[in-house]
Amino acid sequence: MVVKRNDVIIIGAGIAGLVAAYECLNQGKSVLILERDTEEHLGGLAKLSFGGMALVGTPLQKRLGIKDTPTIALDDWFSFANFGSEDVFPKQWAEQYVHESLGQVYHWLGSLDLHFFPVVNWVERGEYKRGNSVPRYHVLWGTGHRLVERFEELLKKHRHSAKLTYLFEHKVTDLIKENGRIVGCIAEQEKTGKKDLTFYADHVMVATGGITGCLNKVREHWHKPWGEAPKEMLNGSHPFADGLVHDAVKKHGGNLTHLDKMWNYAAGIPNPKPQFDAHGLSLIPCKSALWLDHLGRRIGPEPMMTGFDTNELCRRISGLEKPYTWQLLNWRIAAKELAVSGSEHNPMIRDRKLFMFLKEILLGNHRLVRQLQKESDHFLVANNLRELADKMNHLNGDHSIDYEVLKQEVTQYDDVIKRGKGQWNEDQLRRIQHARSWRSDRVRTCAPKPILDPSAGPLIAIKLRLITRKSLGGIQTDLESRVLDKLGVPIEGLYAIGEAAGFGGGGASGFKSLEGTFLSGCILTARAAAKSVNNGVSFKG
Repeated sequence: MVVKRNDVIIIGAGIAGLVAAYECLNQGKSVLILERDTEEHLGGLAKLSFGGMALVGTPLQKRLGIKDTPTIALDDWFSFANFGSEDVFPKQWAEQYVHESLGQVYHWLGSLDLHFFPVVNWVERGEYKRGNSVPRYHVLWGTGHRLVERFEELLKKHRHSAKLTYLFEHKVTDLIKENGRIVGCIAEQEKTGKKDLTFYADHVMVATGGITGCLNKVREHWHKPWGEAPKEMLNGSHPFADGLVHDAVKKHGGNLTHLDKMWNYAAGIPNPKPQFDAHGLSLIPCKSALWLDHLGRRIGPEPMMTGFDTNELCRRISGLEKPYTWQLLNWRIAAKELAVSGSEHNPMIRDRKLFMFLKEILLGNHRLVRQLQKESDHFLVANNLRELADKMNHLNGDHSIDYEVLKQEVTQYDDVIKRGKGQWNEDQLRRIQHARSWRSDRVRTCAPKPILDPSAGPLIAIKLRLITRKSLGGIQTDLESRVLDKLGVPIEGLYAIGEAAGFGGGGASGFKSLEGTFLSGCILTARAAAKSVNNGVSFKG
């Protein structure tokens, strides 16, 4: 079966693919989008995302008194990235990002009636190396759900909408190369069993996401200095993010780099409503909770605490004796601090219900805590510590948790709090104080009080596993999102955007992300590819 030649084929209908399609339609190009999933999942992981973006020098930052510049941001970026001398293209994309995120993302989205909540969060501050030296994490009002929804609208109502074709449930298995140029791709319909469907275009864009939806691939590419990958992991990506098209790109000469670099999270629980095997939910863990190992001992000597270095948390967890940890807290802490990453569990932001959102911020998100208590067997609630220890052991099916050990860990921490702020010689409390020094973190971080305070109960324990999310590495590209071979020479007709390209250059973030560089990285790389296509000359073969 041969279909008519299009100007552009985009493999993948995530946010990178949708943005690229929109920009190509603006120039009157004919676009075919091939998507492996069903139509209801248009937008991919972006639609399920929280909608956070690291942006530099925005009017919102200035309004809040944050002095940020591309120079400051690039210095922070390079600190976390730990680039090597060979990382020419990732460095170029990092520079592109910090200089272009204001105009190409912030202002551009604003022109499309997409806006940010009027606070800027301070994430990934850094632990052993400097991370974000200033707050720059902007949250899209409406989350990633609104972002995808808006681009669906823009494409549907576009003056050139007749030039856009979607084909869902089409799995691309290979690329077509003629005379050294990529001229199309081969797909199959898994549902019907039809194979060897061929599609031709002047330009082919790979927008298929990363490899972290395939746990076997994650283990295969696990960062070797960290030792073995955890025996148990949750999938916070999607099974279709399996690197299949990466392999096709490699087969035709494309260079894959930094696949051992991933942006996983330390606090996953099984999704109570799983859609696939090992499907997980990524919690934003509480700063005021105690992070414990499988025996109920506090992990140390440095306390495990979110908001500073996500990558380091994952490294430490991967080195533990057992592949799971616990967070111990109380209802007061959970109501103020606990969140689930993504649009599904943040309906007040997703649906843009400002009053209800502010109410939950000020009075506590008891709705979410009750929901997790009801739906998740990994979210344990008890009236006292002994009962909680029994529930933890029951969930594990063993006696790993010794009540006396658990009691000692909690009471030692509580005793420090009781001495008063002037005598808080404790690293976690110091970090909590630092977090509360920034206004948007202050409203989401409890003032320290004893965990065993009866008025703050009941007590809660959450069993956590490492959960996969994003690939930091991928298909190597130049600043026009053209796929490069191992000599750094562009492969004619082939582009890679979004996570498939490691958000630019095959690994723009390096070893660690400043967080929030993913949706915006998809937008930047997609716009760069579309610009290159629109400025180029069509190939008629």
